[in-house]
Amino acid sequence: MIQAENIHKSYGEVEVLKGVSLNIAKGEIVSIVGASGAGKTTLLQILGTLDTPAPEHPCQIQINGSDITRLNEKGLARFRNEHIGFIFQFHQLLPEFTALENVCIPAFIKNTDRGEAEKQAMEYMDFLGLSHRLHHKPSALSGGEQQRVAVARALINQPSVIMADEPSGNLDSASADRLHELFFELRDRYGQTFVIVTHNKELAAMADRKLTMVDGRIIAENGD
Repeated sequence: MIQAENIHKSYGEVEVLKGVSLNIAKGEIVSIVGASGAGKTTLLQILGTLDTPAPEHPCQIQINGSDITRLNEKGLARFRNEHIGFIFQFHQLLPEFTALENVCIPAFIKNTDRGEAEKQAMEYMDFLGLSHRLHHKPSALSGGEQQRVAVARALINQPSVIMADEPSGNLDSASADRLHELFFELRDRYGQTFVIVTHNKELAAMADRKLTMVDGRIIAENGD
């Protein structure tokens, strides 16, 4: 599903990624761990097409058979909308819209018919235990409910890959545990691949594989 070779990235004089390579299989849940500043989020943003690798270092990044390093800005935006879902530490829901409307936004950007988008959104929200919260705005939802709305939004376009950056970092322990369980239920039901940057040791250990980053490199890999 994801094959990446020789990813470098610098910000000014600081080299953040130093030739990272990795392979992630379809349907695999992979956690990326390491101290702050190790390069985890930068790597996730590049894999998710939110950032670009250093052009002076030839590299290749293939996701679901497409070499994203060959896409222009417009092509990257289209690929991101259709193939990648994002879950962040802070849900980033739009406060003026209902939960259902927030979930539908990526589908509307894709020009999906409104009725079809809402039907799909309601299916995901029902699966995530949110069918009674469709028309509530974010301010009327608990932290765990807000994050589950964000998960449904990430799923709405049926992406191949879900990129999650500290997805449970802003939740209490009970809500975090439920969210972690949901990732595995979603993988089993919908077949998505998950790449999760986390400081949560329990979530990292649950993953099929754990990649440890230090100083811009993957230095260890642990799996079953």
